[in-house]
Amino acid sequence: MVAHVFTVAPIGFEGALVDVESDIKRGLPAIQIVGLGTKSVEEAKERVRSAVTNSLLDFPSRKITINLAPAELVKDGAHYDLPIALSILISSGQLRQSEVDGSIYAGELSLDGRLRPIKGAINIAETAKKSGYKRIYVPVANASQACLIDGLEVYGIKDLKEIFLHLKEEKILQPAQETANKDVSKSVPYLDDVYGQEQAKRALVIAAAGRHNILLTGSPGAGKTMLAKTIVGLMPRLTIDERIAVTKLHSLAGEIDGEIVTERPFRSPHHTTSSVAIVGGGTRPKPGEISLAHLGILFMDEIPEYQRSVLESLRQPLEDKEISVSRASGRMVYPADFILIATMNPCPCGHLGDPRKECSCTNSQILSYQRRLSGPLLDRIDMVVNVSRVPNEILLDTNISSKKIQHIKALKELEQARKAQAIRYNHSSKYNGLLKSSEVLRHFHLSPKSKDLLNKAGERLGLSARSYFKVIKVARTIADLEDEKDINEKHIAEALQYRTSNS
Repeated sequence: MVAHVFTVAPIGFEGALVDVESDIKRGLPAIQIVGLGTKSVEEAKERVRSAVTNSLLDFPSRKITINLAPAELVKDGAHYDLPIALSILISSGQLRQSEVDGSIYAGELSLDGRLRPIKGAINIAETAKKSGYKRIYVPVANASQACLIDGLEVYGIKDLKEIFLHLKEEKILQPAQETANKDVSKSVPYLDDVYGQEQAKRALVIAAAGRHNILLTGSPGAGKTMLAKTIVGLMPRLTIDERIAVTKLHSLAGEIDGEIVTERPFRSPHHTTSSVAIVGGGTRPKPGEISLAHLGILFMDEIPEYQRSVLESLRQPLEDKEISVSRASGRMVYPADFILIATMNPCPCGHLGDPRKECSCTNSQILSYQRRLSGPLLDRIDMVVNVSRVPNEILLDTNISSKKIQHIKALKELEQARKAQAIRYNHSSKYNGLLKSSEVLRHFHLSPKSKDLLNKAGERLGLSARSYFKVIKVARTIADLEDEKDINEKHIAEALQYRTSNS
């Protein structure tokens, strides 16, 4: 008889059902797997054979054909091992078809029959629920991840023998329960840990409140990197839906096994990182750094040092908050809703405008360095802040308070601003920085004086349409931090300060 066991193929950020069919015929003992499987699927033959025999089950000495349907869908990954093994057990009469129906199975088998953790367990669980399935069997290490999806009975399986006895109702297993992850609080600097830099701190609070992209410029040692890291402590905790999305992406990238991501990502790729590693894709497509920074921070230190192709690849995700990766194997779409925090020196030597040290660069070198950031990319950055060096004598000032006064004050303002945005947009995860131009006109109200100021400044600075609306969105966030209903002149004036260096 032909056996049918269902699993899921993670495709991009989503998934597709796969019917694992097995048929046993007379002939020389062999296993043939068809259905456009990759090398990892082809190697399942040997893993499954050893796992079945080492679990004290009978492996048929006949010709076995395994078909992974639909045939036009590329199948990659070792999680097909478990459904292949179960389909062989059905075809050989050791299991009945009715005993495996109505469930989704996924797991990598070791040679002794144990189940190893797999990638994309949340994708598999989510697709199972959308397809109307109520039960899912995954390795025990992935059970906690799969439990994030409501409405599913999740069974964590240790080995092939255990699931065989469960399906035969000889040793009934209990559904897994979501285990509380231990929140490991990372040591991040607070606003009060940074001496001086009041304007930069203010800009970071605005960026955290409205999800605005920001560029910090200044001499080496001015504190740009430390300032960037303070934003982690200003971001709200991940919601349940956000945890699912972030954990799914990190699981697909192979960065975690069975863990659940509970902290907002802070990704800091090196400037030598390739375009594929930043954007995603590759021979076996997986999320890149911009997707791994989804709902968190993408920090690019010394942004002019990155390859031009890498920087230009940021333009589309900064605008659309997702990245579309087209390769020969297909087209994948990954979310990429991150805050970009970038830093740069004013010139190659870093001392242009530094009152303590004279710049040694020529005009052509300075221009060449600054032109590494294209106009279209700069147009997508909401705020540019100049960070000056702090006098050394202040660094050892013991009178500076360490009671996190600035940090606590900022958190209160941020809570107020997020509440105002949630009420305005009737959505808890929609922020000013994410609005489209049409939504700006619908939701924002500018006073006549603020409109006049913005129009005059726009003409003088030569603001593009995108920059024009970005000033309004930053001004709206400033107004929310100050609990103001309308955008006033002072809000536009402050927003323009952060745009002057970017005009």
